[in-house]
Amino acid sequence: MIYSSSMITAVARYKEPMDFFFEKQKMAFIISFLAMIVTMILPYKMYKNKNFLMLMMLGMAGILLLLFIFGHTAGNATSWFKIGTKSIQPAEFSKLAMIIYLAAIYGKRQDRINSIDKAVIPPIFFLVFICFLIGIQPDYGTAAVIFLISSTMIISSGMSFKSIFKLSLITSIFVAIFALGIILTGNLSSVFSENKVSRFTGFADPFGQEGGNGYQLVNSLYAIGSGGLTGVGLGDSVQKYGYLPESHTDFIISVIAEELGIFGVGFVLLTLGFIVLRGFILSAKCKDPFGSLLLIGISSMIGIQVGINIGGATGLIPITGITLPFISYGGSSLLLLMISMGIFQNVIMRMNLLEQKEKVISIPKDEIASTK
Repeated sequence: MIYSSSMITAVARYKEPMDFFFEKQKMAFIISFLAMIVTMILPYKMYKNKNFLMLMMLGMAGILLLLFIFGHTAGNATSWFKIGTKSIQPAEFSKLAMIIYLAAIYGKRQDRINSIDKAVIPPIFFLVFICFLIGIQPDYGTAAVIFLISSTMIISSGMSFKSIFKLSLITSIFVAIFALGIILTGNLSSVFSENKVSRFTGFADPFGQEGGNGYQLVNSLYAIGSGGLTGVGLGDSVQKYGYLPESHTDFIISVIAEELGIFGVGFVLLTLGFIVLRGFILSAKCKDPFGSLLLIGISSMIGIQVGINIGGATGLIPITGITLPFISYGGSSLLLLMISMGIFQNVIMRMNLLEQKEKVISIPKDEIASTK
């Protein structure tokens, strides 16, 4: 789908060959696949080392801060480092960093999970600070995803409702402080910029602003509607011919709907849904709290991004710029997802290995002797 959805954009907008984005994504896939193999092999419990966690979180914050000095601006957001012809988006990796950090904190401190100073304030500080750094790029979509992932993990951690209420209150205080910081530093204009406001006005009345703020959403809906049940045929989308902006990223699901129909969209959603559901089911069976929370975090990351992307493309929520996991074009996103799936599979493999060992140990000695 990358080739089909991006070929017109590559030629018309970037003056490149039709397979330009496809070739770049192919290279990103090879690198991402190798990274997944590495994270499948490395024992996942190494990630909860205290020194590793502190280095990871401070390093992530430092990298996000460096964006404001060395970052590349595109689409009114300073979210990328440009290295030659390649670009990397650090905010993507903040998702996994926060998942690992929260899983380690709440996985190691089950006996102190309701402690304000041990299990509430430190994670909330990092969460709000990371979301703040991403939000002022500005990239509110990614900040919202990280916040929702973290909320899902905290609710699933076993924390009492009383502590969750306290946590929500403390979070509100931190958010208020950082919001005040945005106002005092003069970044308020980025929050209410014309581009940001247009997303909401276009969402509220897309067909009333078909030639303006509602242009993207209207053409997305046209693409989805024209596909019917079986689609117009692979490669035969009309909307990708300049009518649907970002057809290979934010709106790739619209191109899938147009070319492959509802059946094609259903297949994509069922596949992604299977991964998410499998993660949540296995997290309930996992006896290691750290591993269980990793599965919950990674599954919720995929599920939340799917929901936000589909919601934006169909007009259920405002357009956020969140891409469709594994399907949309984007090297940073694909690398993050493949590394995450490596950790995901690592937890499952070690969980299955532990179950097999327990079965062997539980077999009575007389049964073992009778088999000889």
